[in-house]
Amino acid sequence: MASETSAMEATATAEVDEKLYSRQLYVMGHEAQRRMMASRALVIGMSGLGAEVAKNCILAGLSSLMLCDPTPVTSFDLGGHFYLRQEQIGTPNRAALCQASLAALNPYVTVDVATQVTDLTAASLLPLISGMTCVVITIPLPDDVVMAINDKCRALDCSFIYSQVAGVFSQVFCDFGQSFVVSDKDGNPPHVSQLESILPTAATANAATPATPAATNPNPTVKVLEDQGRHGLETGDFVQFSRLKGFDDTDTDTVNKNTTLPLQENTHYEIKATGPFTFELLGLDWSTDNNNDDNDTINPNQQGYITQVKKPVTLSFRTYKDALGDVPEMLSDFAKFDRPPLLHVAFRALAAYRDNGDTASQPRFITPGDVTAATAVLQLAKELDPSLFADDDNNNAAASNERERIVLQLASGSQACLSPMCAALGGLVGQEVLKACSGKFTPIPGFFYLDADETLPDDLLPLEEVAPSGSRYDSQIACFGKTMQQELLNLNYFLVGAGAIGCEMLKNWALMGVGCGDKGHVTVTDMDIIEKSNLSRQFLFRSTDIQEFKSTTAAKAAQVMNPNLNITAHQEKVAPDTEQVFGDAFYDNLNGVCTALDNIEARLYMDQRCLFYRLPMLESGTLGTKGNTQVVVPHLTENYGATRDPPEKSIPVCTLKNFPNQIQHTLQWARDYFEGEFKQAADDVNAYLTTTTTPEEYLATLQPNTKLETLKVISRTLVEQRPVTFDDCVVWARLKFETLFHNQIRQLLHNFPEGQITSSGSKFWSGSKRCPIPLVFDATDTCEDAQMKNHLDFVVAAANLRANMYGIKGRTDEEYFVEAMKNVIVPDFAPAEGVKIAANEAEDTANKNSTSMDTGDSEVDDLWNSLPKPSELAGFQLNPIDFDKDIDDHMLFVTACSNLRALNYQIPTEDTHRSRAIAGRIIPAIATTTALVTGLVCLELYKIIGTPRKTLTLEAYKNGFINLAIPFMTLSEPIPPGKTTCVLKGKEWKWTAWDSLDINLGDITMGEFMDYFEKEYNLEVSMLSHGVSILYSFFANKKKVEARKAMTMTQVITSITKKEFPENQLFITLEIIANDLDTDEECELPYIKFRFR
Repeated sequence: MASETSAMEATATAEVDEKLYSRQLYVMGHEAQRRMMASRALVIGMSGLGAEVAKNCILAGLSSLMLCDPTPVTSFDLGGHFYLRQEQIGTPNRAALCQASLAALNPYVTVDVATQVTDLTAASLLPLISGMTCVVITIPLPDDVVMAINDKCRALDCSFIYSQVAGVFSQVFCDFGQSFVVSDKDGNPPHVSQLESILPTAATANAATPATPAATNPNPTVKVLEDQGRHGLETGDFVQFSRLKGFDDTDTDTVNKNTTLPLQENTHYEIKATGPFTFELLGLDWSTDNNNDDNDTINPNQQGYITQVKKPVTLSFRTYKDALGDVPEMLSDFAKFDRPPLLHVAFRALAAYRDNGDTASQPRFITPGDVTAATAVLQLAKELDPSLFADDDNNNAAASNERERIVLQLASGSQACLSPMCAALGGLVGQEVLKACSGKFTPIPGFFYLDADETLPDDLLPLEEVAPSGSRYDSQIACFGKTMQQELLNLNYFLVGAGAIGCEMLKNWALMGVGCGDKGHVTVTDMDIIEKSNLSRQFLFRSTDIQEFKSTTAAKAAQVMNPNLNITAHQEKVAPDTEQVFGDAFYDNLNGVCTALDNIEARLYMDQRCLFYRLPMLESGTLGTKGNTQVVVPHLTENYGATRDPPEKSIPVCTLKNFPNQIQHTLQWARDYFEGEFKQAADDVNAYLTTTTTPEEYLATLQPNTKLETLKVISRTLVEQRPVTFDDCVVWARLKFETLFHNQIRQLLHNFPEGQITSSGSKFWSGSKRCPIPLVFDATDTCEDAQMKNHLDFVVAAANLRANMYGIKGRTDEEYFVEAMKNVIVPDFAPAEGVKIAANEAEDTANKNSTSMDTGDSEVDDLWNSLPKPSELAGFQLNPIDFDKDIDDHMLFVTACSNLRALNYQIPTEDTHRSRAIAGRIIPAIATTTALVTGLVCLELYKIIGTPRKTLTLEAYKNGFINLAIPFMTLSEPIPPGKTTCVLKGKEWKWTAWDSLDINLGDITMGEFMDYFEKEYNLEVSMLSHGVSILYSFFANKKKVEARKAMTMTQVITSITKKEFPENQLFITLEIIANDLDTDEECELPYIKFRFR
């Protein structure tokens, strides 16, 4: 095992810039990041795919990247290359032309160009491989050159990747050598569960099958606490134990001191999963004497943590030459199970056609629409594998014709460099490069194919429709024709969000020509500003853009890529209160919406907008190496909000207050304490100081059950504990340590002693309730897990935050704090009697109810009279501190505070980096996943526009789920919308969430509206409402009803809501209950979309 570990040790010693790589570090980890920072990669080919791969690797932070491509720029390159320009067509050396722009992405990465290479022959390329960690080819090369490079990589222990794009078809091949070590095969955090009990062998056997001798199964069984979730382990996994208790007679010592159980903490044990909450420890014989009943008794008070240990694995790969004869097994779309073998043969046939050019260094390329050349490729494919195209019992004529069509389409569009496919494959290949350089995650095993054949017409388009003209859109025209390109240019789209996904989307749209025509336009909105942590994945931003608005900066950068892009940037969020900006008139002119959001609330809002205006919606999201895409098409697919994840479970209050058992609990407690001490207390004081009302009016603004506590906080903050110097802040912080981590714990143990027995006869401190221990302050103490000086860190951070709140200058030198705390007098603690502490949620609720009406009026009056009058402190204000996960001082306090509480309860601690992720709820992110999902989304945009000469059905659209770490990709057809059946005008109508009853009669009176409804739909209205306002009901006052019937619809609504309609509002949404006039049965109807302007 030691040799495996040493093999994966990083050789890099450079410090990681945690501000820049913040979100990426939660994907890769520090060790893998350091390995990448010591790695070099060679990228051969700098067309669109090469630029995408290089961009992703540079953002990720490799040590250096060498670019090699002496090829001149062609018009096809502009379809996928974001750093080449129209005026550069014909200029040689694509690598040199984009080197400076790529180098600007990350100052830590050296980007060089192999200027000495003038052709792409083996003789020129092989000398570049020495010293490289990974070589990736991103353009088609002759097979003999590819094999020569692969062999050289093998000889030098260098990973090899070959990838290429041909229109909407793509290919990837990976060979990482004979013995490639993967440190973490999936990147998932180790599973952590809590121990309930370990059953010795005999007890297990006797409980299950008493007649069976224990010796038949010597493995002890571990059971985890079910209320903490499943253990998530698989057979063959390894685990280790920590913080073990309850394995001997004293019930307090750890298992290390137990001589009867051969189990050690922090030792790795292989397991066999036997259920979601149980597993066996393999190779550990904890046998008991079957004749001794005492040995078979299980202690029900065992406790401890079980953590999965992730072991390195060694993988073996085949060379490109050897794998050419294999049948690819990895699928991207399970509906196309037979597609990989076909594309494998098609790409081989295309390579054979190219290799038959005039010279090896100048392969021949197929002109779009050249039927003769495409047919020649098809013939080569048939020669390679005749069985794929034969008509027999297993392969009917229709299937054979379909395979021929795909080969012809691939060949005809093989020169096309489409931005969406380059982005998708660039993300995939970029992650494979990072795997090669970091040793983290599982590489692609050989060949992988991805295609979007659904975007193509059923037959090859005529030559005049696809012929190149030197346009920047030649690649798209080659695949879809000039007519569809014009539709792209005239699109009006709304992009919501300009973060990582938004930047990638704007780049793709600029290259595709979305909104670049005379009638086209793109609107982007994002209220956020650029921070340093954005730069590692939001590639349109540079360090000089920090503190600028994302939307404005991204829009300008996209216009540089395509000056014809018509784009408007906003800084408003999408919500009901911004509908004066994004209202009816705005949505009425859109062709569709694309969301690039990081929260569910905004997504659901946009989903409702798209439903109302019947607009397609392109949705995507990422979580580290995982990503998902969803295409929403009016009337064809379900809407985004039709299926929702269950809400996240909240932590019970009593668990947070007194019985934490996970670091998540202590971090939430620390965040809540931060909020109360440094934010809420200051807000309460400021509200008091700025009040201009009478005492009675001010007190009336406070909640009755918190009035007394609020005044106590104001008194403490403003009078009793108000600091004058920083020394006062240090004293306050030191005493807070004593209160929180010593005195409160002693009070808890006074109420619930360690040996307390419940009414049921079980120990109170058992199961998920961990018996705490008071902490004794020690400025030199360092915790075992996080290796942090939590005692000292807490005082330093708390004192400085306190000083900040009062406008006092702070300091952080350790020597000063150690000396200052010597003079702090810490009072002795004596537990109080009569203190109520809830043992569970039910008791906590009962305690709250019993004190909810206890306003303590006399004590309130005394406190109020003791406070200085606001006029006496005119101009004095405190500085409320909002918690910000990206401010190190804030995180130092929260981490130290959390770890100290974890030490109280013997919970494993966490360092600041990990605590920041949990407390700040940081979403892990990396540029590769972002590029891939935006590429897949833009492929769906082609379909929404409309594939030439083909009507698309539901199965043509694809939702995607990917996990680049495994690797795994699945594309599947969306779910159709759910239907509701009703009878309208004597006919059955099955309507969905996309449907409404549309009425466009202008601002008619309510009486006219009801008459129209009766005549048009044969329905009698019994109730009509707008939002929460009832406009009409059959039981309403008749006089009021008649008055309203004479008013216009807008007048009725305005008279009730007291709000005027914005000038840009065109529609009113109405809900209706109506009965059929013939049957008197209620008819279940969708909402009414009433246009009044």
